[in-house]
Formats: sequence, structure tokens, C-alpha cells
Amino acid sequence: MAKKDATAMEIDEDKPVAVEQISPKFSINVLQLVKSAQMQHGLRHRDYTRYRRYCTARLRRLYKSLKFLHGRGKYTRKAITESTVTDVRFLHIVLYMAERAWSYAMEKKQLPDGPNSRQRIHLLGRLRKAVKWATLFSQLCAVKGDSRTSLEAEAYASYMKGSLLFEQDHNWQTALMNFKNARAVYEELGKYGTIENQVLCRERVEELEPSIRYCLHKVGESKLQTSELLDIGEMEGPALDLFKSKLEAVMAEARSQQAASMTEFNWLGHRFPINNAKTRVSILKAQELEKDLHGSPSDSLPEEKKLAMFDKIFSAYHDARGCIRSDLATAGNAENAKDDLNGLDKAVSAVLTQRTIERNQLLVVIAKSKFKKHRDDKVDKVTKPEELVRLYDLLIQNASDLSDLVSSGKNRNSEEVAFVEECEIKSSVFRAERCFYLAKSYSSAGKRAEAYLLFCHARSLANNALEKLQMATNPDQALAQDLKVLLDICRSSICIEHAAGIMEEEKIPENLSKRVSAISLAGQEKKEQKFLLETLDVYESAVGEPNSKVVARIAQFPPPFQAVPCNPIVLDIAYSSIDFPSLDNRMKKDKKGIFSRFWG
Repeated sequence: MAKKDATAMEIDEDKPVAVEQISPKFSINVLQLVKSAQMQHGLRHRDYTRYRRYCTARLRRLYKSLKFLHGRGKYTRKAITESTVTDVRFLHIVLYMAERAWSYAMEKKQLPDGPNSRQRIHLLGRLRKAVKWATLFSQLCAVKGDSRTSLEAEAYASYMKGSLLFEQDHNWQTALMNFKNARAVYEELGKYGTIENQVLCRERVEELEPSIRYCLHKVGESKLQTSELLDIGEMEGPALDLFKSKLEAVMAEARSQQAASMTEFNWLGHRFPINNAKTRVSILKAQELEKDLHGSPSDSLPEEKKLAMFDKIFSAYHDARGCIRSDLATAGNAENAKDDLNGLDKAVSAVLTQRTIERNQLLVVIAKSKFKKHRDDKVDKVTKPEELVRLYDLLIQNASDLSDLVSSGKNRNSEEVAFVEECEIKSSVFRAERCFYLAKSYSSAGKRAEAYLLFCHARSLANNALEKLQMATNPDQALAQDLKVLLDICRSSICIEHAAGIMEEEKIPENLSKRVSAISLAGQEKKEQKFLLETLDVYESAVGEPNSKVVARIAQFPPPFQAVPCNPIVLDIAYSSIDFPSLDNRMKKDKKGIFSRFWG
């Protein structure tokens, strides 16, 4: 009997093993799952705090759905092992634990002033935690997942290990090996599967490439220059944030070394000494960005990239000016030092205003490219003339401020005088352009007389600006050509507005006669205005012409009143002629006492 029970127990124990052997493998598209979660929950805008909170909420939902809770009151951690993984959601738990730790580390990395020593220790601890969970995820997927899931998990773990070593600034050879392993896996996976998955794998390969090249540079197997590293740093993606922070630290160190040899700032023939190291670094950073912006490769840069570079230049010059003014506050009574600092502040402010003018001119170029497009093009919003007028107002103000700033000194040299004349010429050109687009605004509103006069005034302003430019010592040929084109456009616009005005004047008597003939003694009947909702079966525009300011006729609002039936009014007129019977015999009579008989 005991043998039979033992045999039965052995059979019962063998059943789960057999079920486990034939259990299907889980399949997870790891890269697609991680990318979609990152892009939808904060990392599109580098918001790691939001993504970390999402991972925490996602883990809470997974724990509840699996009933894999850690006890009430006292926390008791439950380990996830191979025997625990009976559902694909257990693998999701391990993956999101790694993502939460990684996002917390990146959140510390994105602090405004950078992580301090204690925060850096915390950052490295979270990266180690991410490596721990990523390694566990790879081990579980190797047993419980299919071959593709196992490969993706292995690449994910290699990337996490490489990121940790990359941040630790040592063992570059091991970091390089991990990054190369991840790249090899994603290159192979990018050859198979759906188109979307292939694109994601190729993007991840491109994101890993800068980190690999930087590791090669640190190992000594690559001869990368600083400019090439900067070109690599222009790439975008969450996987490149560690690389960008490392690159920024390297560039700051290089700038500090170069700033030691930078002792003065040259501007319009003046030389101003720079004693503050922070001021040197900020000015040097701005000058490097200006070289990248004005160099030959910048012609191929998109406008958005140029605007971003201008923002960085402004930030650098603002930092330099802040350091200069703090030095001025602590200079004391040293007159020579104060004069040098005031001159340096004036020079930096002038250069900052120059870059502001260049940035606004770039905005004008972008607005003009959109202004020339047809209104039927729905890809980009068409620029209105009023927007260009506003931009030229800013340019006129900037040119006036720059001219006042340069001419504020007592003893001006020849370079300053020539610079002020150049500012005045630019200001006159901006005024001509502003007047031209103001005329365009009036023309689009149908005001022919005002537009005609403004086009004439714009032509005279452009002619005066061209004369001033030709009298200058070194005239700008490109600016002169732009003025000639503006003169031709003004002349043609004058003719067009004149002709349009005459045509409208000729149509006035005809329209007046039509209106007089339509007048009747019975009164003028207002033409019924039909809306789009009433004429859906007729192909007729309810919006009007693009240049006209006719109100769209989609539906009448507020809706008109409609007659509704109401209850009839009943007048009760028979009440006064009815004789009702007397009810006195039915009413109770008051009983009177003895005394009431005498005194009523």
C-alpha cells in the first residue's frame, strides 16, 4: 500500500515537470515596447521624472493584476525566479524595474547644475540597480522566452552594462565590448521582422555608434578630433544623453585649458583684458559656436538647428556679461579696472546685439519662405504680412540700440564710425522692407489707396537706402542686389494696385445702378443668406476667397427662433352668471350663553 502511494506521489510530482517542458515560450518585442513607453511618457521631451513615475505606476498595476504582492503592513520581497515566471507579465515586471532605475539615474544626470558628489554616488547606484535587473531579465528570457526575445534581452543588458561603465569613466575596453555586442545584435535583428521593427533596430544602431566611437577614442584606437565629437553630439535620442553629458564635460575641460591662454577680448580695434576665468570660458564657448554657425558646413544646417545654436550663443554671452557685472560690483575704487570692465561689458553687449540681429534676420528668411507659398499648401502655416512687419520692427529697434551703444563712447576710432554708418544703412533697409510688407497687409485687406501710397513710400525708402549703400566704403553687394529686387517688386506692386483701384472705381457706378434698379416701393427685400448646412447638395464655397475677410457661412449662430404650439388660453366668463344654491342650513350655528343674550 505504501509503495502504491509512493508511486502515485511520484506521478503527481512528474506532472508539473511535463507541463513545464511543453509550456510555450514567451515572446516580447523588447525594443518596441521600451521605445513606445519612452516616447509616450516623457522622453520625447527629455522628461525622465515623468517616465520614472510611469514605470512605478506600471509596476503597481502589474503587481495587482498578477496578485504578486509583497505582504500587508510588513514588506516582504518576493523574488522572481524561473519557476515564478508563469506569465509574460512577470518578465514585464523585471524589464520595468530596470527602466525605472535607469530613468532615475538619468533624472539625476539632467539636474541644472549637474549632480554633486552625493548625487553622483546615488546616480551610479541606480545604474548598478538597472544593470542588475537587466541581467536578470536576460537570464529569464534565455529560459522562458523565444530566440528573438532572448537576443533582444541580451542586447538590452549589454547596453545597460556599457552605460554604467561609460558613466564610471574607467574600464573603457569592457564598455566598448558591451556596446559592440549590443550593436551586433541590433544589426542582425534589423534584417528581419516587420518594417517598423527594422527601423527601430537601425535607429538604435545609430544611437549606439557615438558611444562606441567615444570609447574607441578613450581607448586610443581612434584619432577623433574635438570637432568630430561635436558632430556626433548633434544626434538625438534617449540613448545619447549619457554621451552628451560626457561630451559636455570634456568640452568644458578643453575650454578651460584654452581659456588659460585667452587674456584679452578684441572688438572694433579695442582690446579689453579678461581676468575672470569664468568670463573667459563663456566667451570662448560663444566664439566656438559662432565658428560652427558661420563656417562653411553651416550652409547645410537646417533652420531649426541654427536657431538652437543661436540660443546657446545667447546663453554663453549672458553668462559672460553676468560675470563681468559681478566683477564690476566688487571692483571697488580701482578706476583702471572699472574702465576695462565697462569697456568689456559694452563690447560683449554689442556682440550680443549683433547676434540678435542675425537671429532675427534668419527668422525673416524663414517667414519669407512661408510667405511665398500658396495658400493651398497645407504642409506649413502661411506667413501673414503682419508677422513680417513685426519682425522688421524688432530689427529696426535692434539696429537702433546697437548704433546707440557703439556711438556712446567719447573717443571713437574709425572702425566704430564705420560700424555706426553700417548700422544706419541696415536700419534704412529694414524700414524699406517693413513699409513694403505693411503695404502688402493693406493690399490683402482690399485698401487700394493706402497700399498704393505705402508701396510708393517703400520704393523711395529703398532708393535712399541703395544710394547710401553705394556711397559706403565697402558696400555689401548681396544687400545691394536685394534692394534692387525690392525696387522692382515695389514698382510692379504700384502698377498692380493702381490698376486694381481703377477697376474698382469703374465698377462703382455699375454696382450702384444695379442696387437702384433693385429698389421697390414695397420695401427692399433682404436676400436670403443660405448656410453650408442648408446647401449640402450644392458644391458652393461657404468660406469665401483666401484674401477676403468675408465671414464663413457654416451655420447660423445663435440659431433662429422657431414657432412652437402652446396651450390654449381659457377665459372663465360664465362664473358671474351662475346662481349657486344657499348653504346656510348646512352651516353650524354658534351657541350663545346667558350673558350673550343681553350684551349680544
